[in-house]
Amino acid sequence: MQSNVRIHPSILNADHSKILSEIERVSKVSDFLHLDILDGKFAPNTSFSWEQAQHIISGSPIPVDAHLMVVDSDTQGPRYAEAGCKSVTVHVESTVDLKETIRNIKSNGARASLALKPATQIEKYIDFLNDVDMFLIMTVEPGFGGQSFMPEMMDKVSKTRDLIGNRPIWLQVDGGISKDTIQIARAAGADTFVAGSAVYKAEDPAEMMKLLRSLAEGTQPES
Repeated sequence: MQSNVRIHPSILNADHSKILSEIERVSKVSDFLHLDILDGKFAPNTSFSWEQAQHIISGSPIPVDAHLMVVDSDTQGPRYAEAGCKSVTVHVESTVDLKETIRNIKSNGARASLALKPATQIEKYIDFLNDVDMFLIMTVEPGFGGQSFMPEMMDKVSKTRDLIGNRPIWLQVDGGISKDTIQIARAAGADTFVAGSAVYKAEDPAEMMKLLRSLAEGTQPES
């Protein structure tokens, strides 16, 4: 989909028993699929096994954006790129060699992204501005869907936007994104939005995706 705004539905809170059908419900109104991988160590939750992830990656009709909340990002990042993800996000807090991991992800044909937990400062990672394709600013603590949006993270989003400048780097936010918060994040400078609970708890997930996009693009007045 061609737009300056991208919406990535997260399937963390979708029905895992029919996961490909759940993806299909939103595939025509989505840019990427957001695949949360939790190992229960980096954050206190687990999500999809490697085998389940491979099933999703190979079966998804839209490109997959893997968000790795794991302790061994240096190994897992390139592994998910090699498996066919078009974008792989690793956390700065769990990656030993960021430069090498970014290179290894890109060498397998994927976009490379760095994610920051709420307490992590963006200023520490300005040296990677010419290496990454996207920064992900977490607007909740990693681990669980359905958490409340943290508006205090908007200062960090704005700082990151300023640091990006004219570079072709996407700025993603993840956590608590809904019809009530997406315009707040957009105003702060985000252009790529992960929406999970808001989408899959809606009566019509595809229509909610359309609403979120129109709000972020400024084509739908707040009601």
